[in-house]
Amino acid sequence: MKETRVYKQVGHCSINADIYYQGPDSPIILYIHGGALIFGTREWLPLEQIEFFTRAGFSMVNIDYRLAPETGFECIIEDIRDAVDWIRTKSTAWYDFDVENIAIMGSSAGGYLSLLAGAMGITPKAIVSFYGYGDILGEWYAQPSEYYCKKPMINRESALKHIGDKEITTGNWDRFDFYLYCRQQGVWIQEITRMDRTNDFSRLMEFNPIHHVTTDYPPTILLHGDQDTDVPYEQSLLMYEKLKEKGVDTKLITMEGADHVFDHQFEDPTVQRAFNEILEFLKTYMVNT
Repeated sequence: MKETRVYKQVGHCSINADIYYQGPDSPIILYIHGGALIFGTREWLPLEQIEFFTRAGFSMVNIDYRLAPETGFECIIEDIRDAVDWIRTKSTAWYDFDVENIAIMGSSAGGYLSLLAGAMGITPKAIVSFYGYGDILGEWYAQPSEYYCKKPMINRESALKHIGDKEITTGNWDRFDFYLYCRQQGVWIQEITRMDRTNDFSRLMEFNPIHHVTTDYPPTILLHGDQDTDVPYEQSLLMYEKLKEKGVDTKLITMEGADHVFDHQFEDPTVQRAFNEILEFLKTYMVNT
């Protein structure tokens, strides 16, 4: 059963979470959706994945967060921090799951936010990143994307057509044009963070997970297709190598021949094996599983 609750209120903007409660002292998976911080919704999480983890005894908290560019980058980061705080404090008015036994899981931009959470003092028990990225300062985001430049070019006027002036927490596919523009021009950093990659480099470093991996970083499992046309496979490989260098317990699952969003092909035997590996990884680092 799903229950939807507001975990944060900012002015007239309510930010929701879907709760899949699995009983007293159940461990928690906080899930963060993708969409380049521009579009997307918690409703993107497939039911098959929810059922897979809840059957294994996990309570799931599947969140929305405010989206760019209407919301500032640092405010989006704070939404993630506040979601964890809500689980550990206010959620106890309704649920008696194990609020100190949290894993953070996300896909694409949600994978980035999950990896960043590992460096925010939130201290989850484990992190699961589906085709996420640990280096927003890499050339892949700062240069025009060869893949996206093969698509019809989007000018700035068209890109902004579906961008408004009010904060939102769910974004439909119309907003993809803004992302396409960002990738074709290599301006995601400027447009989303409102910072300059050169002049604000040290400040941007604060939000770059790969630069904040220490020996205390949470155990992390990374999953990535080696034919990903959106987020380069190297993003997970680099993060994996940095985690190993620092002695952090980590695992990289390379999905051979797979593109972005491979996990939505849930019935694929290869994907099934990957999810079973995630489950074993979580069981290693979380109690009551």
